[in-house]
Amino acid sequence: MSETNVATAEAYYQAMTNKDLDGMAQRLHPDVRLTGPLSNLNGKGAVLEAAKKLLTQSDGVKVHSRFGSKDQVALTYDMLFHEPIGICRTAVLMTFKDGLIVGIELFFDARPFVAA
Repeated sequence: MSETNVATAEAYYQAMTNKDLDGMAQRLHPDVRLTGPLSNLNGKGAVLEAAKKLLTQSDGVKVHSRFGSKDQVALTYDMLFHEPIGICRTAVLMTFKDGLIVGIELFFDARPFVAA
């Protein structure tokens, strides 16, 4: 199961790189919860609305490492942004339910986003 979840996590971030909200939505559980330094969101609609705003500034994602165990996946990646932000080194812990992403916990330095 963890290999399938890793593939789903990577496909989610590939959809993000492609600015494909439908592709992202296909991989999210209706009750997804996103927890991060700048906000906490509940529900697929709220997560997709935030992603839509993020994608207007993003130039893509470059995944560096991936780990899966049972119902969780961890990725490290660079989120690429227009200047002045540039590269945001990020880690995510994703939790899966019924083959879909039900939890997204983001870890990154939020200072460039507060100043931008």
